Amino acid sequence: MKITDVRLTLFAWNDIPATRYGRHTGKFGGSSQLGLLTIATDEGVEGHAFLGSAMRGAHLDGASLIQYLKPVVLGQDPLERERLYQAMWQKNRGTTYRAIGAVDVALWDIAGKVAGLPIHRLLGSYRESAPAYASSAVLPNPEAYAEEAARFKTEGWPAYKIHPPTDPAVDVEVCRAVRRAVGDGFTVMLDSTWAYQYPEALRVGRAIEELGFYWYEDPLADDDLLGYVKLKQHLTIPILATEYAPGGLTSFAPWLVHQATDFLRGDVAVKGGITALVKAAHLAEAFHLNFEIHHGGNSLNNVANLHVTMAIRNCEFFEVLLPAGAQKYGLAEDIEVDRQGLVHAFNGPGLGAAIDFGLIGKRQTAVLA
Repeated sequence: MKITDVRLTLFAWNDIPATRYGRHTGKFGGSSQLGLLTIATDEGVEGHAFLGSAMRGAHLDGASLIQYLKPVVLGQDPLERERLYQAMWQKNRGTTYRAIGAVDVALWDIAGKVAGLPIHRLLGSYRESAPAYASSAVLPNPEAYAEEAARFKTEGWPAYKIHPPTDPAVDVEVCRAVRRAVGDGFTVMLDSTWAYQYPEALRVGRAIEELGFYWYEDPLADDDLLGYVKLKQHLTIPILATEYAPGGLTSFAPWLVHQATDFLRGDVAVKGGITALVKAAHLAEAFHLNFEIHHGGNSLNNVANLHVTMAIRNCEFFEVLLPAGAQKYGLAEDIEVDRQGLVHAFNGPGLGAAIDFGLIGKRQTAVLA
């Protein structure tokens, strides 16, 4: 089997609600565009992936995918994923992790279709379902967070994560309001989106320790490894970092050696695909750490994340980023959380997702080939 074509179909995503997750995103909304990546083979099997998000249009990564990665995989055997991953990684200075990730996801989709198995089976399935947590946007005031958290608790979700306004004093009030609303037994996390200096991070961390929060995510800059070492020495709440730690797989090594975090973090977009994500999860397992998978930025990336979640033991939760209108698009049937707060494995061949090809055709804006 040989790869005969690589093309990226750009399609419009309109009516995205105004949304913010922190200083790193600012406010976004309105329109964006996703890309449907198609890798064709001489045996008629095609692999797919999505590129882009509501915050970052696919065109920003798509040109480099075609320029740098298409020549790497064209004419190659798509089942030789490890060799192709290593070859694509050599191009990471010319392209992006998101582009590498999209090609890698599409190659795994081909592999599953050839085998007639879902990707999580190829990886070695561990489970068929996992608990989900609702992951907030930045909301107007503490009362809005409290109301949202209480609603998700009532609906049966097992956990809620706060993306706060990133003013330390206000953030603590948000956390207190949420804890009052949901009670002491409900799992709550804080993701401060790299917003604090060390003294602020320590104050907020001590406050949420007292509130019994489950983890404290990304309080310091993503490259402040020594700050995380010091913070971890002064707090008992588990620290979750490395989502955007600069570099690829080897960037995890200093975080592990210096014991700067209690969990590792990533997704198929920011780490470069399913291949990279599984490597990182197994690395974390070797150090007896969880690898908590981050939201993937688009619906098909989240399906890819779901397959990895189902194939590893050391990921406790599946992240569902809110609002749905800024995250779900392009699938006829998306991932849904059941009344017990669980998400379930997709069991069709490959990714097993129902891509809405009709929608993509109607909203197509360009084809990069």
